[in-house]
Amino acid sequence: MPKMAANLSMLFNEVPFMDRFDAAAKAGFKGVEFLFPYAFNLDEIAEKLQKNNLELVLHNLPAGNWDAGERGIACHPERVGEFQDGVGKAINAAKKLGVKQVNCLSGPVLPGVSEDKLRATFVDNLKFAAGKLKAEGIRLVTEPVNTFDMKNAFLNRTQQAVDIIRDVGSDNLFIQYDIYHMQRMEGELANTIKANLPLIKHMQLADNPVRNEPGTGEINYHFLFKFIDDIGYDGWIGCEYKPKTTTVEGLGWLKEYNVK
Repeated sequence: MPKMAANLSMLFNEVPFMDRFDAAAKAGFKGVEFLFPYAFNLDEIAEKLQKNNLELVLHNLPAGNWDAGERGIACHPERVGEFQDGVGKAINAAKKLGVKQVNCLSGPVLPGVSEDKLRATFVDNLKFAAGKLKAEGIRLVTEPVNTFDMKNAFLNRTQQAVDIIRDVGSDNLFIQYDIYHMQRMEGELANTIKANLPLIKHMQLADNPVRNEPGTGEINYHFLFKFIDDIGYDGWIGCEYKPKTTTVEGLGWLKEYNVK
């Protein structure tokens, strides 16, 4: 069955960030992910991972000023230099933390900038990042997200990501498929995953409509987990949801769906 990774940006928020590694291991997780490592002491994170025998399976490239509401800069023509500097920061962090893949968020559409210019900038930036990361043995994924939670997100559909990956032309660029985001944008989850399985190297989950844990909404995870297993997906699935109550109280779905 699929391997579950605790997203420490969303789960175990009952304790400070550096204590979430201990909490995730205690709850039985073998893998973790989170948005960004850059504001933390990388040596301390590495120590937490080693102490708890955890694998850090993914973090993001720098995505602008997240605390101020920015959600990516990769399609922004005026911030190419900042993006390229961020690739260097991501490589440094990934190498210290043993991370084998990082994610790139496109960022939102900018008023007054043409779609062609946004797309060309995104393609060029992905080409740059994919090349730099490949040289270090690190995979790049990019994530279509929904435009309800992340207003005006440029990359917001699976086929759009497939087309952009084709135009980038790198063998080191893949899709991070977020089940929750794509349920909101396009549905047709099973067939989309199956059709694009060779490109999907990381997945994330939450239920819809309120982004709580599986079993609290409309997505049929009983079916979907078995389907994903049957078609041969062998990567991680990041648990990027908002616990309905507390994190630990909400983890019963792992046993119910026979995943871990």
